[in-house]
Amino acid sequence: MESSSKITYITRDIERAIGIDPSSDYHIIANKTPYADKIALKFPDHIQLISSDTILGTRELMEQAHTSNLLPQGSVALVFKNTARVEEAAAKTGLTIVNPKASLSETIENKMSQVEWLGELGKKYLPSHVVMPTKKVTWTGEPFILQWAHGHTGGGTVLVSSEAELKAIQTKFPYRMARRSVYIKGPSFTVNAIVAADRILVGNVSYQITGIKPFTDNAFSTVGNDWAVAHTLLDPSELEYIETMTRDIGKKLNISGWRGLYGVDIIRDDVSKKIYLIEINARQPASTTFESSLQKERRSQGARGLTTFEAHLRALLGKPIDQDLIPITDGAQIVQRVTSITKSIPENIISALESDGYRVATYPNTDMNEDLVRIQSDKGIMESHNEFNSKGKEILKIISN
Repeated sequence: MESSSKITYITRDIERAIGIDPSSDYHIIANKTPYADKIALKFPDHIQLISSDTILGTRELMEQAHTSNLLPQGSVALVFKNTARVEEAAAKTGLTIVNPKASLSETIENKMSQVEWLGELGKKYLPSHVVMPTKKVTWTGEPFILQWAHGHTGGGTVLVSSEAELKAIQTKFPYRMARRSVYIKGPSFTVNAIVAADRILVGNVSYQITGIKPFTDNAFSTVGNDWAVAHTLLDPSELEYIETMTRDIGKKLNISGWRGLYGVDIIRDDVSKKIYLIEINARQPASTTFESSLQKERRSQGARGLTTFEAHLRALLGKPIDQDLIPITDGAQIVQRVTSITKSIPENIISALESDGYRVATYPNTDMNEDLVRIQSDKGIMESHNEFNSKGKEILKIISN
């Protein structure tokens, strides 16, 4: 990447930051973990790992004395997701964060304020919905989706299938605001995109691998992406519609002052075949790093253009973008999350996956539904919606041993 600006990515998990190779213009500060150690060995001059008795969050990493010693006042920093607490830490330590303001991210991601922010786009793209206190939600005899203001990897989404389930929720959270939406059954997809000063760049549509056991206990948790099967499940007109939706949201973000990456999650109704917006991620989506890796591989084979991560950095630094994103139509990743059964992944399983040619990133997480292992393949792993192909079955067999 051409650069005249030095930038440091401060991140809890180093995997989020390796969308481009660290260099004299691009540094990384992260927690010291076995996986981070492997990455740092390749770029010892440009990665700083901080040891601690616990895994530190972004704010805590910023506040470490070691970080202050590495980054003089006014240094430019990048984070995975900006928050009010991260902004406070940056102000206290004299760092300049290039991510969009936390308050704007909050407005867009909060399920309640998002409806107002979207305006006419919400009416056009969201499933039929209402926003109200939980105690006012009524049972109409049909399952529906209830969403809280905030969720993480599906944790803020509940499928209400009976009146008894609704009453139990109302008893526990009577005054909590919720968004009640029509329940849509079908495959979901995601696309990463970038808002730059003078253009919107829409990336590659991937199929979202969602709720599959043993990778998660949560039916609404995304556990992976498959860029190959998306082109089997979606026809050209559907891909065009998703691009239009993503671009419309990007234009709205641009008006609000957004720069850099955002993600759009979509679902297609099995019955009507209509495509709906289900989520806007006002941050760097977790699939960015691997999408960029696949794009770099395409470029080594002669493809022209920018990776998603490169475009993200250019947009945040206000640099001109005169190239499109590199298209990809193959590759997949799947994440084993912390579940009621799986609390850790033995080293022999990691070795078995790597021996079979998969790239593996590990995480030192212990909280339910957090990432444990990210398994990446240059080829697709899904045959169809909720159905693994031979490579996917191979991964499943290894991870289940």
